[in-house]
Amino acid sequence: MEECDTEPLPEGETPQNQELNMVIRESTPPEDIAFISDQTVEKLTHGLIAHYLPDLQDSKQALQELTQNQVILLDTLDQEITKFKDCNSLLDLNSLFTEAKIYHTKLVNIRKEMMILHDKTSKLKKRALKLQQQRQKEALEKEQQREKELERERLLIAKPAKRT
Repeated sequence: MEECDTEPLPEGETPQNQELNMVIRESTPPEDIAFISDQTVEKLTHGLIAHYLPDLQDSKQALQELTQNQVILLDTLDQEITKFKDCNSLLDLNSLFTEAKIYHTKLVNIRKEMMILHDKTSKLKKRALKLQQQRQKEALEKEQQREKELERERLLIAKPAKRT
């Protein structure tokens, strides 16, 4: 409470008493003011404080406990929010792993198809090589057959006899 610097305090009067007297003077019209002794004011003040102080102290203690409980609740709430965020990030990770598994399966299937295609192309190359060799062999045989026929024809052609 503030002390008034305008007037020195009379003997035996406390700042609370002076403020109470000022409140009484301000709130009651001048003709209704009855003289109240300082001792009466002090007893009333002590009685008022004694009556309300335990309740106020209990209220203060309850407010402190509530404030502590609020701090604990806020910390717990922050922890729960963090857990939910972690859980959401885990769900995101799970979906990423699921997606990665799907793509891995697709990649394995493509690899199998490539291996099958590679085997087929290898077989086709071997077959083409065999066919080429067979055609070359046939062409060679044809050429040899033609040469034999030409030789035979040449032998069959009449030769003029030599005169001696």
